[in-house]
Amino acid sequence: MPSLDDLRKRITSVKSTQKITKAMKMVAAAKLRRAQEMAEKGRPYSDKMNLIIQNLSRSINDPANAPKLLIGTGEDKTHLCIVMTADRGLCGGFNTNICKLAKNYFNKIIKESKNLKIITVGTKGHDQLKRDYNKYIIKKISLKDKKKISFQDAESIGKEIVKLFQNNEFDKCIIFFNKFKNVMTQIPQVHQVIPAKNDSDQKEDQPSSYEYEPEEEEILEDLLPKNISTQIYKGFLENSASEQGSRMTAMDNATRNAGDLVEKLTINYNRSRQAAITKELIEIISGAESL
Repeated sequence: MPSLDDLRKRITSVKSTQKITKAMKMVAAAKLRRAQEMAEKGRPYSDKMNLIIQNLSRSINDPANAPKLLIGTGEDKTHLCIVMTADRGLCGGFNTNICKLAKNYFNKIIKESKNLKIITVGTKGHDQLKRDYNKYIIKKISLKDKKKISFQDAESIGKEIVKLFQNNEFDKCIIFFNKFKNVMTQIPQVHQVIPAKNDSDQKEDQPSSYEYEPEEEEILEDLLPKNISTQIYKGFLENSASEQGSRMTAMDNATRNAGDLVEKLTINYNRSRQAAITKELIEIISGAESL
C-alpha cells in the first residue's frame, strides 16, 4: 500500500497534468475556429474545380488525345498512396484512423499482387506505417517546422506527384486524409487524384453549357496539375481542422479523467491518513492503560 507521502506526490503530479491538458484544450479550441473556417471555405473551390474538369472531359471529342492526368495510363498495376497525417500527437485517434484506412487499402493492393508505393506526409503517419510497410515507402515529408501550411507546400507535393507520373512511376494516385465534420467526428477519406475522378460528395453533375477557348485539351493540360495541388491543399485544410477538433476532444477527456483520478486518490489519501491517526491514538491509549 502506498504511503501518505507517495499519495500526496501523485495527487500533485496528476493536478499538474490536469492543468496542462486543460491549457492544451483551450489552445486547440482557439485554433479550431480558424481552421474550421479555412476548411469550409476551401470545399466549394475544390468541388467547383472538380466539376469544371468533369465538364471539360465530357466535351472532348477524341478521348485518345485527352491528357494522361485525366484518363490515366490505361493500366492498374502500380498505386501511389499519399498518406496525410499530423506531425504532432496528443490528438486522440486522428492519426490512427487515417492509417487504419490506408492499411486496409494497402493490404487490398498487395493481395491483388499490384505494386504499392507510399509517400507519407506527416511524421506520425510515417511512424505508424514504417513497421509493416517500410519497403513500400519511397519518401517521407515532414512539415513540422511550418507554423502554417500554405498552398505552396501543397503545390510542391503536387508537382512531385506529376513528375513521378510523367516518369511512368505509377498508374493511379490516391490521397488519404480526414474530413472535418464536427468537433466529435472526423471522417477518414480516400480520394483518387490520378486519373481524375469525380468526388463522391459532388452534387452537381449537369452537362456543361459553356464554350471553351482555347480547346478543352489545352485547358485541361494546365488545369489538371493545379487540381492535384488543390485537392492536396484541401486535404491539408481538412486535416488541420480535424486535428484540432480531435485534440480538443482528447484533452477534454484527459482533463476529466485527471479530475476523477485526483478525486479517487484524495479519498485514498484521507482514508490512509485517518487510519494512521486512529492507529496512533490506539497506541497512545494502550500505552496509557498499561501504566
